[in-house]
Amino acid sequence: MSSVQSQDVFVPAAGGQLFVRRWTPDAPGANDVPLVLMHDSLGCVELWRDFPQQLALATGRAVIAYDRLGFGRSDPHSGTLGPDFVVREAIEGFRAVREALDLDRFAAFGHSVGGGMAIASAAAYPQSCRALATESAQVFAEDRTLEGIRQARESFAQPGQLDRLKKYHGEKAAWVLGAWIDTWLSPDFADWTLDAQLAQVTCPALALHGDNDEYGSTVHAERIAQLAGAQPVIFKQCGHVPHRELPGQVLETVAAWLKTAA
Repeated sequence: MSSVQSQDVFVPAAGGQLFVRRWTPDAPGANDVPLVLMHDSLGCVELWRDFPQQLALATGRAVIAYDRLGFGRSDPHSGTLGPDFVVREAIEGFRAVREALDLDRFAAFGHSVGGGMAIASAAAYPQSCRALATESAQVFAEDRTLEGIRQARESFAQPGQLDRLKKYHGEKAAWVLGAWIDTWLSPDFADWTLDAQLAQVTCPALALHGDNDEYGSTVHAERIAQLAGAQPVIFKQCGHVPHRELPGQVLETVAAWLKTAA
């Protein structure tokens, strides 16, 4: 039976060190284009749980995930996030990872806001990004998304709720929560879209979305399909985290698509 080996490294970036983990299958497939995972607004490498390992087994490819600055095991972020933070991640944090790991070719897979960062990375590095997969991505500031964040703000205001984040982000937890809520609910973010970046995507693209996603309707997947030529896949009776709610379907869909995409 095939297995997966993991390796942890720290990568220097402009604002501090970034934590990176790479999963490599013992029996890799013929295609050596690795998958790079980009996490959601409260996420980190550990919160992907066993999905990267299962993805490496299902695809026969190396899978790479990293903690953005301020998240997980990466160094603290010294400032706040501006309304351009999604696009900036492609040319700052991910650029540092890409250069340190010498990723001449890669496939990007992003969940939630990480899906937006994957789109921005595909647009920024069109010669290197061979495939783009988004999961529950947001590509504009939809009312449904903002209402979901307001509800989450109320939930996290309850006693003990921040401890859920401290388990993964330590003393950076309050910053992580504020970076999500304050940035998205800022008036400066109201007109934010990724339309320009979507129009620059040249590689094959896949847009996964749950029909019950509390942080964004299927309109996001439709826009990714319209502007980037993506293949939309809508999971029935599924919320914001398909890779956790329907792991088998997500793994099967991504593995089958990648065989012809990159």
